[in-house]
Order: sequence, then structure tokens, then C-alpha cells
Amino acid sequence: MTVPAAIAGLAGRTDELVDRLEDWANLNSGSGNPAGLARMREVLREAFARSFPEARIEEPALEGADGRALRITLRPAARIRVLLSGHFDTVHEADHPFQRCTRPDARTLRGPGVIDMKGGLLVLLAALEAAERAPEAARLGWEVLLTPDEETGSQGSRGLLAEAARRHRFGLVFEPARANGDLVHSRKGTGSLVVTAHGRAAHAAQVPNPGRNAILALAEFLVAAARTPADLPGVLLNVGHCRGGGPATNVVPDLARAEFDVRISRAEDRTLLQERLRALAAPFSAREGLRLELDLRFDRPPKECIPAEEAAFLLWRRAAADLGLHPPGWVHTGGGSDGNLLSAAGLPCLDGLGPVGDHLHSDQEFVRTDTLAPRAQVAALFLHRLATGQFTL
Repeated sequence: MTVPAAIAGLAGRTDELVDRLEDWANLNSGSGNPAGLARMREVLREAFARSFPEARIEEPALEGADGRALRITLRPAARIRVLLSGHFDTVHEADHPFQRCTRPDARTLRGPGVIDMKGGLLVLLAALEAAERAPEAARLGWEVLLTPDEETGSQGSRGLLAEAARRHRFGLVFEPARANGDLVHSRKGTGSLVVTAHGRAAHAAQVPNPGRNAILALAEFLVAAARTPADLPGVLLNVGHCRGGGPATNVVPDLARAEFDVRISRAEDRTLLQERLRALAAPFSAREGLRLELDLRFDRPPKECIPAEEAAFLLWRRAAADLGLHPPGWVHTGGGSDGNLLSAAGLPCLDGLGPVGDHLHSDQEFVRTDTLAPRAQVAALFLHRLATGQFTL
């Protein structure tokens, strides 16, 4: 099949793309850096305004939080409308020592946010620039929604994501590809569990002792809860923080608390996990003088693969093959993204469409620069074929 010249020409833009990504990554936009987020949003606004002067650009406020998102819309009345999603916050705050990019070799750019996910934003922009240069682009409507709080759970932007999901037929999420280039087939839902053990204080030297040790009760529960994933495949529990008692060791502690990171693969896992944890806690609360409290919450439901996404994935692979690129696979991953929220709002979406790299969320984060243009090419050809009717979703 014929590949439009603008899409084929992306292969010659690698140096330009890498330079732009380096500039973006050298601008700190940690989730807790309001000034940096505002600067990054303005840089992105100017880039999209230059490339798409006819687009409508807005900066919607977040719900219940400071900061603003960035929304770029073109041809909202088109019959086919696609949502392109990303975030411009990173985990590297302004006081983190990892602030500047380096180029260890000709194919590597190391820097804060280069793969998660400023590299993905660059791929998104380059793909739209190439797709829009074909006359058939006039048949396709699109909206880009870029958020500033994905790394902290998207609490303020989840309403914007849900609204955008209802306006579109399909979504493209430019989170990082897997380290081997695979897309994301599905994602675990993410949540937290707080377990609080209430006991009874007493002097440790009393015999017999009327105290009830909250730390020991909690420790016993934690050991039992840690076995849960063996019985519930797809569920992950990690005790990340534990505290209890006070400064005096001669007092039986009457309070202890542990906090878990929780991951589930299916929506029904939530109910199964709740039932399992309650059953484990019940015997402790039945003991005289002891009580366990459970607080299980989820900020992102699981992203489960549905038939519309399976069909789109085959079209994505065909676009890659027609460009002479290796068609990617796709895998399940434990990490959450805004793709979870779009999926929960009813929007089928492909996720993990960004470039290839690794070590995200660390000071070794890098992107393979030779994947920037090819990933943009596949996205652009996919959009072009939606516009021309060669692909249907």
C-alpha cells in the first residue's frame, strides 16, 4: 500500500525530534512543581499552535486541584473522532538531582521524562503533523488531551478524561512502549489498602498481662495477607509502609498500621479481594481486646482488553508492516495509566504507543532515539487510514 510522503519523510526528522525532546526533558515538570508544569504546558501549547493554527486550544481546570490540562481539538464535528492522550508531568521534582539530558551514544537520550512520557508526547505531535499533511485528513476529527497529574493518580483530571472518552470513538494513549517495543494489551487496576490494628495498652511487665499487642496482631495478619496472590491470580499486594507503638518499649502497643500497594487484573477481582481480606481479618477482631480495620480503595480500575481493541491492534500491526517495520506484540502490565480511566469510561483504546526506552522513574531513564520517528510513522499511517476509510473501527 502507498505511504503518504509526509509520513515516509518522518524517517528523516530524527535529529530534529531528538533536539526537541531534549529541550522538553530539560524543563522540569514534576507533578509537584506548579511553575514547571505551567511552563511545560505553555511550551506544548506553542508547539501545537504552530503546527495546527486552525485547532482550538484550551486549558481546562482540574477538578478539586490546582493546575490546568491542555486540550487541542480539530474538526470536532467529523464523523470519525479519535482521542489522543498523554501527560506532561514527571516523577522527577525540581529538587531531584536528575535534571538534565545526556547522550551516552548516538541512539540513546538519557534524561528525566524522556520515555515517561515526553517522548510519547513528541511521537503524538509528530504523528499528527505528518497525518495532517495528507488531504484526506479533513475527514478525521481529533482531540489531544494532555494532563499534569498522571503520575500522582490523575485525581484532578479524571473528570476531563471521562468527558473526552464520551466524545470519541477510539483512543490512542502514548505511554511508553515496553522495552522490546510491545504495546500494552491490558493493565492492572491500582489501589491501596490500609490495615489498622487496635489493641489494648498495658505495662509490659504485668503477669499475667492484660494488654493486647497491636503490632503482633498486625504482623500475623500481614503474613496471611501476603499469601493472597497465590490464591487469587492477577492480584498483587505489597506492604510498603508499617508503623506502630510509641517511644517506650515497656508498653504493650495498642495501635499499628500498615499500607499496601494493591493491583488487580479484572474488575471482579476487587470483590474477591475484599471478601478474602475480610475473611482473614475476622478471626483477629473476634479475639478479646483486638480489632482490625480495613480500608481498600482503588484510584484506577483495571484496563481489560476488549474486541474493539483486538481489531485495532491488528490494524496497527498492519500499518507497521506496510512501513517495513517489525509489527509489535502486546503484553499485560502491572502499571496503570490514563488508559485505565478511558477504558473505564467506555472508550476502547490502544496503549503504550510511545517510543522505546527503559528505567522510567529512575535517574537512568532513557529513550532509544531511533524509535521516535518509526513510532510516529505507525501512528500517522494508522490515522491516515482511518481518515481514508482503509481502516474502520
